[in-house]
Amino acid sequence: MESTTKLPAHIFLDERNIPYEIRNFPSSTEKGAAAVAAALGFRERQMIKTLVFQTDKSEKSLIMVGADQNAISSRLKKALGSRNISMAPPEVVKETTGYVIGSIPPFHWQPEGFRNFLDESLMDEEILGVGAGVWGNEILITPQNLVIATNAIVFNLCRAEPTA
Repeated sequence: MESTTKLPAHIFLDERNIPYEIRNFPSSTEKGAAAVAAALGFRERQMIKTLVFQTDKSEKSLIMVGADQNAISSRLKKALGSRNISMAPPEVVKETTGYVIGSIPPFHWQPEGFRNFLDESLMDEEILGVGAGVWGNEILITPQNLVIATNAIVFNLCRAEPTA
């Protein structure tokens, strides 16, 4: 895909004057944020996994963590305010976001009131990479601008709470 092609995620950022950069990588690259990091020469922490979780109350939320991170269940439950959470199955992700798992942009598709969460450790990064909606196309954006674009709640999703 040529970098001149504007995808809905690019248009969303353009309309809001949120700075970003488009980076392309071979579409033959193995799936996953870690593989994207390697293809583009970034650390795994800088390439973001966009995960859709759902609660027993039918709420769906977007969870953003680095490629080398895993959200801790107890932290997710606290963030989402529910004891009963699960990753949304692929068909629910497609129905919710309009995208198949693999390159879900973290903005432009959410309905009013949809909650987005970003792991707080990512705020220390200089630049982050997020999917643009098409495999082979990545959006580079500062953590601050990602929070603006997604209206994300910055929350400790990945680090265990210190025990007393």
